[in-house]
Amino acid sequence: MTVIEIDRIAMADKSDELTLDRMFQALEKMPVPEGIKVEIVGGNIFMSPQRDSHWEIIRRIVRAVEDTFGMDVKVKSDVRFDFPGLLNGFCPDVVKLAADAKQDARGRWDFADVEFIAEVISRGTADNDYGPKKDVYASAGVPVYVIADPYTGRCHIHTEPKEGEYTDERTTAFGKEIDLTLTGVEKKTLTLKTDKFPRS
Repeated sequence: MTVIEIDRIAMADKSDELTLDRMFQALEKMPVPEGIKVEIVGGNIFMSPQRDSHWEIIRRIVRAVEDTFGMDVKVKSDVRFDFPGLLNGFCPDVVKLAADAKQDARGRWDFADVEFIAEVISRGTADNDYGPKKDVYASAGVPVYVIADPYTGRCHIHTEPKEGEYTDERTTAFGKEIDLTLTGVEKKTLTLKTDKFPRS
């Protein structure tokens, strides 16, 4: 994992105002290797490699979303979403959007259309997923946030966001099925089978 401080990006940009767009534009000019996930959390840039076990869990979650909602479901992985707060440009591992979600004129999705997010823990960025990102997702009103942790072999399910925090949290070990009710235009139960989630 590499953390690049805001000052470095600001110097490269030679701009008075630091914005997510400018930070991401500066990153595009840097030699970031293939297979490295880049996010901006609270103004800090985090880079982490995607490990094989990480991708296997993401793939199984995406498959479960497609099995439940059909192949035309709006599900995204590692796509930039700008969330409220200071310089929060996240690229969640799995995002399920409302069926009627539309991109804006710049080709961006609105965080208000997010119905479900899953993050798979990487050792170097775990603190973000358990801490500031969870807080931002709750503040943004994301109805369901799941953290899959291959290091502990557990899934943490966060629901019912109110006043900036999740009011319902539960933990289950890998190997059990997780039933999640996703609300929206189409209310369905999403079942995540975790028996084949690999451990790291």
